[in-house]
Amino acid sequence: MKKKDEIALYGGEPTRNSYLPYSQQWIDEDDLKAVIEILQDDFITTGPMIAHFEQAVARYVGSQYAVAFSSGTAALHAACFAANINKNDEVITTPMTFAASSNCILYCGGKPVFADIDSQTYNISPKSIYPLITNKTKAIITVDFTGQPVEYDEIMQLAKKHSLIVIDDAAHGLGASYKGKRIGSIGDMTMFSFHPVKHITTGEGGMITTNNKDFYNKLLQFRNHGITRDLRKMKMKHEPWYYEMQTLGYNYRMTDIQAALGLSQFEKVNTFLLERKKIAQKYNRAFSNMESIILPLQQEGCISSWHLYIIRLKLEKLHTHRTEIYKALQKENIGVNVHYIPVYLHPYYQQLGYTRGLCPQAEKTYEEILTLPLFPKMTEEDQNHVITGVKKIISYYSID
Repeated sequence: MKKKDEIALYGGEPTRNSYLPYSQQWIDEDDLKAVIEILQDDFITTGPMIAHFEQAVARYVGSQYAVAFSSGTAALHAACFAANINKNDEVITTPMTFAASSNCILYCGGKPVFADIDSQTYNISPKSIYPLITNKTKAIITVDFTGQPVEYDEIMQLAKKHSLIVIDDAAHGLGASYKGKRIGSIGDMTMFSFHPVKHITTGEGGMITTNNKDFYNKLLQFRNHGITRDLRKMKMKHEPWYYEMQTLGYNYRMTDIQAALGLSQFEKVNTFLLERKKIAQKYNRAFSNMESIILPLQQEGCISSWHLYIIRLKLEKLHTHRTEIYKALQKENIGVNVHYIPVYLHPYYQQLGYTRGLCPQAEKTYEEILTLPLFPKMTEEDQNHVITGVKKIISYYSID
């Protein structure tokens, strides 16, 4: 190992003065103008911009319907409601995700069942799903982790065989495609997130796309307190002013302010996706000869939307563990992160009875991965700093 005085990891000034986050939104003058116009208009909550935004996303992904929500989590909750997830129902999902992918099952009284991940794509493994299916299983929630599509052919065939609903958490997947089909048109329902770190942002926000009219109508009602104004659906005698609450829904509505920002952002989605791809390719070239890390897999037949760029450390080739490398890169003002802690390892899930060892591949992967900064607003200087910093730190700790 190199002498510690050769490279100043923890002493002196970092090579960059400002902190570079792992992701960040890009708001321009057109976005500001779009929001200001709505603030000066008649509708700032639920108005016509929401439908315009929904239609734009539906056209883009190739779905018949789209329903906007106040957040991606709200959208997942609504999808579970539309799928009629209830108490004693089981839903199979991946632990390698943000907690919302699993929490939405609990919101409806269901039980999350965690399937292990593929060792290369880090997506849910179809082979791990199959033995978990029981007569209580009602749905599968997939996650297009980092923007890499799951194995849709196998999963959809499995779901069809067992009459299961597939809800795709594509919070990472806007713009990705699987064998020529855009994500958002394959699963029974697909969720997109518009949090600021995602491909486009509405501040907070989410959307479900679907080709199922029954799901579509349930989603619309659920986001509005379970209320309908549709005369054809009224259960009681109605007057012109009358509306009915027919189920227990929530106030999960998106605002016109958010939708206007989303529409303006959406006009730049292909540009944003191209920039993400360019940065990922630059990282791939820069790190291709580094023996101590594994680069993201580029799966044949799939186009990733590159929401995250994750490297995997070959710890057997390093003199240290992941935490020290994380700290060293943070010291260089590189905002590395870790995505994700397997959901069932969180204390709340441990209290529910889930135990360590449930998904060995997910747990092993978690111990070895780091997320590097990747977002369209990164400058050449930003990108070069990440490359220089990663090479510096990894080389320092590598076994000669």
